[in-house]
Amino acid sequence: MRKCTLYSIESPYREPLDVLGYKFGSGEKSICVVGAMRGNEVQQMYVCSQIIKELQRIESYGRIADGCEIMVVPCVNYYSMNIGKRFWTMDNTDINRMFPGYSLGETTQRIADGLFEQLRGYKFGIQFASFYQPGDFLTHVKLMHTGFTDPEKMRDFGLPYAFVREPRPYDTTTLNYNWQIWETNAFSFFLNSTDNIDERSAVDAVDSVIRFMTRQGIIKGSGKGGYLTEIISEKDVVQIHSNIAGIYIPKVNAGDRFSKGDQLCEIFDPMEGEVISQVKAPFDGIVFFRYNRPLEFENSVIFKLIRR
Repeated sequence: MRKCTLYSIESPYREPLDVLGYKFGSGEKSICVVGAMRGNEVQQMYVCSQIIKELQRIESYGRIADGCEIMVVPCVNYYSMNIGKRFWTMDNTDINRMFPGYSLGETTQRIADGLFEQLRGYKFGIQFASFYQPGDFLTHVKLMHTGFTDPEKMRDFGLPYAFVREPRPYDTTTLNYNWQIWETNAFSFFLNSTDNIDERSAVDAVDSVIRFMTRQGIIKGSGKGGYLTEIISEKDVVQIHSNIAGIYIPKVNAGDRFSKGDQLCEIFDPMEGEVISQVKAPFDGIVFFRYNRPLEFENSVIFKLIRR
């Protein structure tokens, strides 16, 4: 393993921000894994730390294929992580909305520019991303369909589901989109938690990434195990909105199967404690996403369901 500083920027009030990369093997830039881009992505950073630990073991056994280089970047924005903020500490901007970056721009643009210079050129790229809305996801890998990356490659992660979605205008400044434009096969990996550690989910994620590397010939081995992945798209996922604001008590978890008419959640009056709404399943399916905060607002998305 080789530890290196990918980008460094001075601060007048704190130690320099040094974005660290951990490299394994040597030769062609085969795959790069990026973790926490935002300050609340603790699970994403933790998973990358466990991938680094596993790759050290694999490298010690001589199982990294000849001519292949692997790089893992566990955390980019630890300035914000240290004070519990999701976005950049000074101006609340999102580094993952600044790619490919600008060397003479604002701070987060400069970070994105310096980092992207190091991340370009890899054959595969995996980013452990997080959703803007708090909640629990069914762990899955997602592809932004730009035409540069083959959706069938997502099956090599061996997860139950893989998701394809069409890019929107605001996606053009993300790492995933720019990776693809610069000819990297890029995937976003969504875990079932963000600001909390879920060890079971972390183990599954590490196994999935190692399985993908093995199936691409980057790591020597059989690459067996995992699920027969079902690739779904936006039309397969139905959003369920709340019809009233209140205290929200879910009755199902991400990954649960349900039947039409099953109760998904109850919403209580926050002052009088009475049930003011019950949300029931409109069809048979599987919970893909579940909102997980105690207070919800009228017309907000509280579930995403896969129709069966």
